[in-house]
Amino acid sequence: MARLRSFETLLRDENEFQNLVSKPSLGRLWARHIADSAQLLLHAPNPQSKWLDLGSGAGFPGLVVAVLHPGPVTLIEERRLRSDFLRRAADMLGVAERVEIVAGRAERAAAAPNDVISARAFAPLPRLFELGTRFSTPNTRWILPKGRSAQSELDAALGSWQGDFRLEPSMTDPEARIVVAERVKRKR
Repeated sequence: MARLRSFETLLRDENEFQNLVSKPSLGRLWARHIADSAQLLLHAPNPQSKWLDLGSGAGFPGLVVAVLHPGPVTLIEERRLRSDFLRRAADMLGVAERVEIVAGRAERAAAAPNDVISARAFAPLPRLFELGTRFSTPNTRWILPKGRSAQSELDAALGSWQGDFRLEPSMTDPEARIVVAERVKRKR
């Protein structure tokens, strides 16, 4: 908890210089961002999972996962100021030794298999699957908080993607859902 409180302070300070999270959501930072990110760990396949977070932005869910999850975490963020912030935050949180921060577009990042892929407010599901499949294996678990649009995004993805999909309720918003998927691949 102390590390997450430190992260909160760092994020609030940095938010004055770059728009990491919306000003209205700062008042609900713990529920809206920190707890919302932490709940994804309930769906991880094991405690040592190798985790990839696409479009990490302000560190949600990737840095929160890194604080609470003992396995390696990779954060991909294309915006330089945000990736610089993520590096400073990882150092301050004491997780830099097992967090890799890739500054650049996901399309250009070196492909490597991961046990878990997450992304929050990054792209619609069909685009997420398109960008992320090169980081996945048939056993990769995708854990994607999609809010209230989860069902419609999943319906759109099912036109060109197949796999085992389920919608899990969010613990932070009764109307939101988390898409949990495995064996994701493009339909032939």
